[in-house]
Formats: sequence, structure tokens, C-alpha cells
Amino acid sequence: MQFKDLNIMPDIIKALEKEQYKTPTPIQKEAIPVVLGGRDLLGCAQTGTGKTAAFAIPTLQLLCGGKTPGMKQRKIKALVITPTRELALQIYESFNTYGQYTSLKSCVVFGGVSQKPQEEDLKRGVDILVATPGRLLALMDQKLISLNDLKILILDEADRMLDMGFIHDVKKIIGKTPPKKQTLFFSATMPPDIARLADTILNNPAKIVITPVSSTVDTIDQYLYYTDKSNKKNLLLHILEDNNISSVLVFMRTKHGADRLIRQLAKSNVTAQAIHGDKSQGARQRALSSFKDKTLRILLATDIAARGIDIDELTHVINFDLPDTPETYVHRIGRTGRAGLDGTAISFCDFDEKEQLKDIEKLIGKKLKEISDHPYPLKNNFPAVKTTQPRRDTGRTEKSKSHSAAQRSGTSSERTSSMPKKKYRMTADGTLKEKKSYSKSPTKRKSSR
Repeated sequence: MQFKDLNIMPDIIKALEKEQYKTPTPIQKEAIPVVLGGRDLLGCAQTGTGKTAAFAIPTLQLLCGGKTPGMKQRKIKALVITPTRELALQIYESFNTYGQYTSLKSCVVFGGVSQKPQEEDLKRGVDILVATPGRLLALMDQKLISLNDLKILILDEADRMLDMGFIHDVKKIIGKTPPKKQTLFFSATMPPDIARLADTILNNPAKIVITPVSSTVDTIDQYLYYTDKSNKKNLLLHILEDNNISSVLVFMRTKHGADRLIRQLAKSNVTAQAIHGDKSQGARQRALSSFKDKTLRILLATDIAARGIDIDELTHVINFDLPDTPETYVHRIGRTGRAGLDGTAISFCDFDEKEQLKDIEKLIGKKLKEISDHPYPLKNNFPAVKTTQPRRDTGRTEKSKSHSAAQRSGTSSERTSSMPKKKYRMTADGTLKEKKSYSKSPTKRKSSR
């Protein structure tokens, strides 16, 4: 089957042919006719299967059916809610690509950047709005966005919005949309909370499940390296010596870990950049653009920032840190092996991560292929010592600590004693010293002489 067999209008077919899209993916093949038929849709398909085109193409066609109003008379007819800035930009670009030969106008709004340019775009009139929940609610509260004329509501990556704590915002937004509308609900996984949300907002939906939520793309080779946490950086450098790795996305658990690893790689003359929540939107976009056009070989990302990364021919994904939830592993490695291409996923595992590895292998239903022949094998087969932040009072002397403890545990008779309480001051180095009292009475001055 080809796209032209799905009763897609000529203007959109022309755009698809320009992009060399010929054969629809399974989710596109099943979803497009359902959406064109006007039904609500519940779609569950793993990352990288083409969900964006599955809702963007029919949405464009449905909105092209009526008479196109003047620019400033345009009202928002379709709304796409998605969790991250990168994903919002990706969806916006897809609408522009597929709808380049139509007269429809798209706009994207998200936080982390100035609101003013987004306000100007909205004032010029918008048919299709792509938005992250926080910025959308802010603009709605300022009366800059109205959803009274909405015809199609699309929730994309609903499971990630739940993970990021956006579900309450999403419910608030849905509450301000017209009761009569077509709703499309897409998620890579279907945990119970997401299933319950879908039940409350969908009206007799068609249900499309392309692959089990636990599956991973068959074209991805998945490898495992056991190593100590202290040697992960060295192992990464060792792997990067392979010139066949033309582009690699490295997943980190924390943004601070990503920044630290970039500094460590730089000391070995290896250039990398990172995208995470502490980076400005401009910095994130520059790093992503460099990665997409192959001028940057190594990109580090946290899970939240990486969900919107859609890069053709990404050869490798490396899990520098294993994720805490096994479903996240499926999302991560789905960045490679897209559109039927081959891909490689490599995971590092230290002793403390063996439980996460067990959960991942249970979810995907197979063992990762272990690579034991490498220079940094796991040696420390015991849990790491847990480190904690020092208390702010660590600068106190033992004497002052014991004194404070004695004060706290003193008997009531001691606390009610007529003896004056001693007062203390803290010096610049954090040491407590007793405050000396200076009496101004004449007798005291006389005795001092």
C-alpha cells in the first residue's frame, strides 16, 4: 500500500512525494483512515513508528475541507499538546512539511523562551497550534489563546506527560475545549493512569496497538557492557575510538552528570554537547541542529529533553546510566533504528544498576548481548558507598557540637537555673565562639582598671 491509496488529497500527496514518502508505516496505514472518518482514536505504538504523520496528515486534510478565512480571522481549529520543547518543534515542522502546499497556518508555543514572538504569531492568525502544557495555560490565562472553535484535539506522548507531572495541566486545558470535538490520543506505553485518562476524554474510540508496549525494534542490536561506575567515562572513550560510530546519542540520568561528562571528554580532546532542562532553548536548538547536520558527532541528553529528538540515520544510542524505569529504556533506544534502518544500542551497567538491568530484560523479553572483551570490566561486585551532602554546621568544633547537644538535652532544672545562658556567635570559618558580655556599669570599669 502507498499513501495515495489512503484517499489523501493531492496537495498533501505532492508534499509527501517531495519528501520521498511512499509507503505508510503500520500506525499510519491504520490511523489515517480512522481519523479521516471523524472518529476518536486511541493509538499505542513505540517510538519511531511514525505517529506524528499518522495524526498530522489527516488533520491537515480535515481542516482543508472548509473555506480558508483571512489571516486575522483564523481561529485555532486543531491543537496538539506535547510534553517537551523539542517534540513540539518537531511536530510543528512536520505540519509545515506535510501542509506546505495548503493554505493552513501552523504555530508552536513553548516555555523557556520569550513569549513575545509567539504572541505575534498568534495575532496573525493560526489554524493549527502545537504547544507544551505550561506555556499554553499561561497564554490562555492571559486571554491570548481561545479554544472555543477547536475541532480536533491531539494528545501526543501522553505517557511522558504523566511522567513529567503535566496531567493536571492537560486536564485543565481539556476542560476549556468544546465538548463536541474529535480527540486523538497517542502514547508509546499505556500504564493504568494513562488508560484511565483516555477513557474519560475519548468517545467510542478506535483502538490501534501496533506492537506490544514492551517490544523493541528488531533492527536494533542491543549490547551490554559491565563496568564500574568510575570507569564508565574511560569505556565511553574506548568505544568512541571506533570511526564507524558516525553519530551517537548518550543518555545520562542527570543534567549535572551530563555537564560533568562533557568536561571530562574535553580533557581527552573529544567534543560533545548536551541538551537538558538547564540549557536555554537557543543552546538546545543549536546543539540539536549541529547533531542533525552531522557537524556534531556526540550529543548527551537526559530523558526529558531527548523525547523530541527525531534524527534520521542515528547509528548509535549509548545508555551511560541505565534508566530507573524499564519503559524508558524502550524510548531511549527507539531514537535509533528508525524507519526500518539498522541501529545499535549499548548499555553500561555497574553493580548498583543490576536490578534495573533485570527489569529491562524482563520487559523486553530477551537478554542483552554481553560484551566481556573490553579493557574496563566490572571489578567491584559490591554496592557503592552512599554519599550524602554534609550538614551546614560541619564547621563547628567538636566542643561546640557537644555543648549544643548538652543544651538540647539539659534537664528542666538546669534550664530554669539562675545562671545566665551563654550566647554564641559564628565566625567566618563556621566556628562557634562564645559571645563576651561587656557591662557598662561604673563598678565594672573601675574594677577593670
